[in-house]
Amino acid sequence: MISALAAGLAARLLRLPRERGRRIVHRAGLRVRARDGVKLLTDHYAPDLPAAPTVLIRTPYGRGLPTRILGRLLAGQGFHVVVQSCRGTFGSGGVFEPFAHERADGLDTVDWLRRQRWYTGGFGMFGISYQGFVQWALAPDAGPDLRAMVAVAAASTSRDSTYAGGAFSLDSVLTWVELIQAQRVPWLARQVELKRGQPGLVAGLAHLPLAEADRIATGAPVPFFQDWLRHHRPRAAYWRDRVFDTRITEVAAPVGMVTGWHDIFLPAQLADYARLRTAGRGPYLTVGPWTHGSPGLFAAAVREGVAWLRAHLAGEPAGLRAAPVRVHVGGGGGWRDLPRWPPPATPVAWHLQPGGGLDPAVPPPSTPDRFRYDPADPTPSSGGPLLVAQRAGTVDNRALEARPDVLTYTSAVLRVPVEVIGPVAAEIRVRGELPYFDVFVRLCDVDRRGRSRNVCDGLVRVVPDLFPTSDDGVVAVPVTLWPTAYRFATGHRLRVQVSGGAHPRYARNPGTGEPLGTAVVLRAGDREIHHDPEHPSVVLLPILEPR
Repeated sequence: MISALAAGLAARLLRLPRERGRRIVHRAGLRVRARDGVKLLTDHYAPDLPAAPTVLIRTPYGRGLPTRILGRLLAGQGFHVVVQSCRGTFGSGGVFEPFAHERADGLDTVDWLRRQRWYTGGFGMFGISYQGFVQWALAPDAGPDLRAMVAVAAASTSRDSTYAGGAFSLDSVLTWVELIQAQRVPWLARQVELKRGQPGLVAGLAHLPLAEADRIATGAPVPFFQDWLRHHRPRAAYWRDRVFDTRITEVAAPVGMVTGWHDIFLPAQLADYARLRTAGRGPYLTVGPWTHGSPGLFAAAVREGVAWLRAHLAGEPAGLRAAPVRVHVGGGGGWRDLPRWPPPATPVAWHLQPGGGLDPAVPPPSTPDRFRYDPADPTPSSGGPLLVAQRAGTVDNRALEARPDVLTYTSAVLRVPVEVIGPVAAEIRVRGELPYFDVFVRLCDVDRRGRSRNVCDGLVRVVPDLFPTSDDGVVAVPVTLWPTAYRFATGHRLRVQVSGGAHPRYARNPGTGEPLGTAVVLRAGDREIHHDPEHPSVVLLPILEPR
């Protein structure tokens, strides 16, 4: 009863279309048998309609009150809703091994759907984060029954997001590990832990070696975390059947995507969009001012998802916008409809200048700037794409920029607005005392009061012989930043930060080249950032003519 009332309230708050099915029958704890005999616990929400298509949600996050609200809400929109707990979670049998069983378990669930008398022959999928990854695991083999997908803050592969820039996305990974393990803890004990600020997780993020961080954070080793530390090389065989990007163009079902500019999976999801568009699949994309797990992302996901599912499962396209792409332009630019992503733009190289300047002009001859990175006191991360919405997103960077291990380069005051919409990249010329180091680059907007707010950023881990090196030992380090859509207003300034890390968002670079999971020796080292005609350091910004 509570979930039904909450679903009705949520439907009104989300401004969803009028309900189709007012009487919803909820059958909980159904046992769907996988091919190896494991039972997958499943809930079914049935609307009081003579024939309705099906929406499948497979999740490791349980079938409790939040999911019951979502199930009833979608059923009220005229769908049979099937919510299944992934293997090894919330009563489903087996062991939870991320991504390993989702294809087979998903296909077995589709076979079960086909045997239900209420099944009409077509289904769609909906899901946020891991719920989106499981869609891509299943989609290439689901056959013509799969009529639509809604992938929210998720992509066909998590491998590159786990090792973003060749580093290890420590904060997001260990936070997720702790969240998954904490789902087994009684509710009251969990609330106490959250109230205390999750001291185990905080200690785990600071601990070395990383192979002990899961035990520090959760009280016990977590096998898949250990696997991720061991199998971090780009071509590691471990990931071969745990990523699904190689078959994305085999998916014929129309795909709706929702994500945020500060989402941890944004680059991977936009790569999926590009593959689908190149293959002529016509994906539908919405990117807003959201972080992973933020309420705004959830609200948009449900609104956009209902419209997409109604259009492709029920033949009712009236709720869809005409433009296939809609993005929110930060800095007051508002929402923008586009025919595709990215829009045509002029890439402009903004050069780091001596004296902390930033300008499109080629820099004059100059001596490099220097800072010292010490992994025993690592440069901290501040905002940006993180798993926890409360700590993610746009923040004031002034305290970070005051550190001696963070260099800043700032433009003159803008006389006209500058719109940056599209992929952002940098090439930083670095000479390091040590051959192993990281380069972190962040683009910020400095307002009239001097507040510096992050727009997008990225990090690259450097090892010997990875990038071109000049005869004088200067390495040209390419850094791919998160893509963005942002309007720098008149009277504001652009700022670029350059530093040696962002901990614990990325695991600190020990400076020794030791293995990821076992490194404990920490070596500090000096860095030189060059900005002269022979060694220019630049940030490439896709500039649009302001509207």
